[in-house]
Amino acid sequence: MTASDPYVSAFAEIFGDPPADFAIPVDWAAVESWLGTRLPADYKAIAAAYGPLDIGARLWLHVPCANRGWFDYGAWVQQTRRDAPGVLPFGATRTADTLYWDTTASDDPDQWPVVMRCQDDENAGRDPWRRFGTPLVPTLARLVADGMHPVAARSGMQSDLEDTPWAPPPQRPGPTTQQRAALTAGSGLETLIKLVPPPKTPTLGKHDWDWLYKRLGTRLPGEYVRLMERYGGGSWCGWLRFNIPFDEDRYALAPWAEWYAETYQGQRAEFPEYHPLAVYPEPGGFLPFADSIDGDQLCWLTEGDTPEDWPLIVLPRHADQGPPLRTGLTETLLEWLRGRLATEGLPRLGRRDEDPLDYIEFESYAPEPAADEH
Repeated sequence: MTASDPYVSAFAEIFGDPPADFAIPVDWAAVESWLGTRLPADYKAIAAAYGPLDIGARLWLHVPCANRGWFDYGAWVQQTRRDAPGVLPFGATRTADTLYWDTTASDDPDQWPVVMRCQDDENAGRDPWRRFGTPLVPTLARLVADGMHPVAARSGMQSDLEDTPWAPPPQRPGPTTQQRAALTAGSGLETLIKLVPPPKTPTLGKHDWDWLYKRLGTRLPGEYVRLMERYGGGSWCGWLRFNIPFDEDRYALAPWAEWYAETYQGQRAEFPEYHPLAVYPEPGGFLPFADSIDGDQLCWLTEGDTPEDWPLIVLPRHADQGPPLRTGLTETLLEWLRGRLATEGLPRLGRRDEDPLDYIEFESYAPEPAADEH
């Protein structure tokens, strides 16, 4: 899989030669064994030569890799496969569409046609599927012919990648009796812990609660504090990501809340009809503390006498703003994991015929290395 590969050559004729620092190591045998299928040769050749790509400033070509708190190939594949059986994902667009191969079309992966699930059409109640009828490289050529810019750049969405090949997740252990019971009954943090065991050491960051309260200018709800002290920063089901509370990088809780507040205020000034909420520290403003992989925000509305009175609200990225949630944080998590709660930004994770214990999980973020380890 070098620049002389015919697939790489065909891709390079449209999008340019691969820069030397684009590619990342991939253990294709391990990836295909985990997927249970071979992958198309053109995809493997392009991914090996270029690495993760932003193509035409319009769509992302994902490859097997992971980076801290932003993208994990395995979690992404598992989630998108549940959303659409019979297809296998390989990319996404900037408008939240997902690119797949139709694996039912042929026993030969090199003949799999590209299909795309269009989020806007799905939101509007229309048939969301666009069927190209051609494999990857011919489909990209067609998109360029239809007006997509013939440029490819390293995907900023997948920065700070590991320098070793992505490793498939270990085989999932079978559910316990406690988990079965907690899936259907019980409430509170102890029930959540039975359903989804927390990590031995939660990732909280290098500071403490006093530092965070001073940075934010407010205390936070005790329910959140207790949840974080057991689980820390991490990803629930590869969808809902809780920011690390005591760090200072851009994805930690305080820096992210500050950045998102400024972004929302700018959008509210331009499009007030789509951004109706006040923003903390405005009175009653929302304060984000978790987000989805699709950019939805889980927030508190900072209204009431104390933080214990703050209701939750979801700011959906691709839908109109809805009302506050009626449940607290732990109960919201429990009902969402059980498949009983579905709202814009917190959609149902699996299909009704799936066992939630086959996919619900919490993946803790790895702690930041010490300065002398960088």
